[in-house]
Amino acid sequence: MQPYSFKAQQNISSQHCNPSLSLSQKKKKKLIAEEKIDCMENHHSRYYLTFLLPVLALVVVVLNVSNAQPLVPALFIFGDSVVDVGNNNQLHTIVKANFPPYGRDFKNHRSTGRFCNGKLASDFTAENLGFTSYPPPYLNLRVKGNNILNGANFASAASGYYDFTAKLWDAIPLSQQLEHYKECQNILVEVAGQSNASSTISGAIHLVSAGNSDFIQNYYINPLLNKVYTADQFSEILMQHYANFIQACFPHISTLQHVKQNLYALGARRIGVTTLPPMGCVPAAITLFGSDSNVCVARLNTDARNFNTKLNSTSESLLRNLPGLKLVILDIYQPLYELVTKPSENGFFEARKACCGTGLVETAILCNKDSIGTCANASEYVFWDGFHPSESANKVLADDLIAAGISLIS
Repeated sequence: MQPYSFKAQQNISSQHCNPSLSLSQKKKKKLIAEEKIDCMENHHSRYYLTFLLPVLALVVVVLNVSNAQPLVPALFIFGDSVVDVGNNNQLHTIVKANFPPYGRDFKNHRSTGRFCNGKLASDFTAENLGFTSYPPPYLNLRVKGNNILNGANFASAASGYYDFTAKLWDAIPLSQQLEHYKECQNILVEVAGQSNASSTISGAIHLVSAGNSDFIQNYYINPLLNKVYTADQFSEILMQHYANFIQACFPHISTLQHVKQNLYALGARRIGVTTLPPMGCVPAAITLFGSDSNVCVARLNTDARNFNTKLNSTSESLLRNLPGLKLVILDIYQPLYELVTKPSENGFFEARKACCGTGLVETAILCNKDSIGTCANASEYVFWDGFHPSESANKVLADDLIAAGISLIS
C-alpha cells in the first residue's frame, strides 16, 4: 500500500475535473456543487441575520424617534456619579459638580451637577429614546408632579452597590434611592391614576450604573476592606447587594415584617445595568495606583473584568427566576477601553490626561474655575476630569448602549 501523498491527491483532483467523466459522475458532481452553494447561502444568511438585525432594529429606533414618539413611556435612573445629574447638589458632601468649569459645554453653559463638561451618556440615551427632556434630579425638584411623568433620576455621586460606600462620602445609597423611587411612584399614581402609573412603570427603562465607586472610592483606599477581602471576594459581596437591589426581601424596621423593596417588586420589568469600565485606565487611577506609570493599571482592569463576569452570571440567574423580566447588561468596558487605547483612531487627541486642570487627578472640588491647565477644547479628550468621560466620549458610549439595549425597547 502506497503512503498518502500530495501528488496522489492532485491526481485524484484532476480526475474529478476530467471532461470525459460518465453521465452518472457528472450528475453526482452537479449535486455536490448544488449542496455547496446551498451551504454557502445558508452561511451568508446567518451572517446577514447576525449583523443586519441590530442595524434594522436601530433603523426602527430612528423612525420612531423621528415621529416624535418616545420608544418607552419613561426612563428611571439609579447609580453613581456617571449618571448623577444634580442630586448631590443639596447634600453636605464634597462630591459635587455644580460649579464651573463643570457644564461649560452644556445647555446655557450651566453647571447642573453633572460630572462632565456637557452631556452624560444617560442624557444621550434619553435623546436616542426620543425624549425631548432629560429625567430630572429627583431631590432637586421643588414641586413633583407632571415633571416626573417621563421618568426621574435618583443617582448620587459616590454611591454604589455597597451602602457603606455612599455613607463614607455622605451620598445617597442605592437602598435610599429605592425609597425615593417608591415615593415617586406614589406621586405618579396621584397625577396619572393607578392604571396609567402601573403601565408607565412596567414599560419604562430602569437604568442602573454602579460599582465603580465601590472599588475606586472605597475598596482600594480602605484597609478595613482590602486587608480583609480579596478583590474577588469583594466582588462577590457586591453581587449579593446587586441581586438584592434587583430582587430581594428586606426586614422593615418599623413593623419587623419582611416587605419587598427592590426594583422587580416595585414593578420594574425593563432593566439595563452597565458593567464596570476599565477602571485601571481612568486618569486618576493611573496616577494613584499606577506606580509612576502612564499606562493602564492591569490589576484594576482585571478586577473590573472579573466583576463584569460575575455581573453577567448573576443577571442570568435573576432572569431565570423572575418571570416577565427583561434584564440587559450594557457593556461599557470594551467601548471605553477602545477609546483609551486607540484615541486617534476614534477622533481623540488625549486619553492619558483629562481636560480639567493637570488632568492627572482633579475631580469634584479639585476641578474648579481656578484649576491651572484646563484644556480649551474638551472634545479632543476622552476624559473630562480624573474619573469621568468627556461629552464626546459619552456620545460614543451612548451609541453603544442603545445598540446593546435594543431588546429593552422591542
